[in-house]
Amino acid sequence: MSLLARLAPHLPYVRRYARALTGDQTTGDHYVRVALEALAAGERVLEANLTPRVALYHVFHAIWCTSGAQLEGPADDDITADDTTRRLMRIAPRSRQAFLLTALEGFTPSEAAQILGTDFAEVEKLIAEAQAEIDAELATDVLIIEDEPVIAADIEALVRELGHQVVDIAATRTEAVDAVARKTPGLVLADIQLADGSSGIDAVKDILQRYDVPVIFITAFPERLLTGERPEPTFLITKPFQPETVKAAIGQALFFHPRKASKQAA
Repeated sequence: MSLLARLAPHLPYVRRYARALTGDQTTGDHYVRVALEALAAGERVLEANLTPRVALYHVFHAIWCTSGAQLEGPADDDITADDTTRRLMRIAPRSRQAFLLTALEGFTPSEAAQILGTDFAEVEKLIAEAQAEIDAELATDVLIIEDEPVIAADIEALVRELGHQVVDIAATRTEAVDAVARKTPGLVLADIQLADGSSGIDAVKDILQRYDVPVIFITAFPERLLTGERPEPTFLITKPFQPETVKAAIGQALFFHPRKASKQAA
């Protein structure tokens, strides 16, 4: 199989990573092209012990670290950059790389370590540093839709630990809609099966008809959302959940959600 055939399925994704890393699609594409040219010329090779996708990102990272990362400037001066790009560019480059590889590109920490040429512990440290910066910058009001008091209390403790404020805990669809009417949250954490037999899915639909907020579903019934019949949620956590999984999802949901005006009529 030719080099191009091996790498073609992964090129859209490494371009996405390059754009997020550099803050600019043109700049990102330039470094992807340089990496491919280096491979074609034999100046770089795909590591045989890595999967093609991991090996491609590894080569791109090596090119970026020897040139692009040295020329990086602050994104706050770029009036064309969106909020997410500005936030990304404020994170230290090494932490940003680890965060994007795992949060945006879906690599495991072990794969990210291979790409970055480091070890698992270092990647975990870098991700934690990025997460701390994100949490500090994006503190917001959170609505929890959960009918089990013990689980609701556990989620509330995680949310507060990250520096966010819990504005309400709703156990039914009606309570959730009423809570949002009183105060618009910046994030919704929702179960699916609620106390009175109502649906957290329907509650979220009601909320999203009027407000543009990120949503994370935390449920014991993920199959109800993974039907392929409707757009599936970006953030879906299965119960019983790990606290670190919820924390990471909160940071990612807030970080990557574009800031838009409320859908509610003025």
